[in-house]
Amino acid sequence: MIRGMNNSRRTLGCGERKRSRHGANIPRRSLRQRGFTLLELMIVISIMMVLAAIAVPAYQRHVIQTREAVLRANVNLLNKLVQEYTLDKRQAPQSLDDLKTAGYLHELPKDPFTGASDWDVEQEDPTNAADPQQPGITRVHSHAPGTSLEGEPYANW
Repeated sequence: MIRGMNNSRRTLGCGERKRSRHGANIPRRSLRQRGFTLLELMIVISIMMVLAAIAVPAYQRHVIQTREAVLRANVNLLNKLVQEYTLDKRQAPQSLDDLKTAGYLHELPKDPFTGASDWDVEQEDPTNAADPQQPGITRVHSHAPGTSLEGEPYANW
């Protein structure tokens, strides 16, 4: 059987296979196309952007919730230690450093929003103080500006 020139040069259709030198059938697509098209890449990138647009705000909210939990725990700890100091010494501490020097704390906790140990203190009423000349601290509040996710100012904590 003699092959003509026209048969050997004809183009292959989409589903047809080309024969290699060794006689194996090779899909036409693998020889010609080995990467992704621009459209496929754009679709994948678009899907990733939509997922990121959903995930980033949720992550940021979670970070704020975590900082608020740490702030609430720090304020509660400091208020508890002020009460313990007052009961033990029969006199309220004059400053938060008194808690540190008396051994109630190794160091003052930092406010997670301000990044510093800058706490607002509430002084006791001089008429109720053990020493009216030197009223001490009764409560500790956050110095952080802004409001919580629940709408309460951090300064009220």
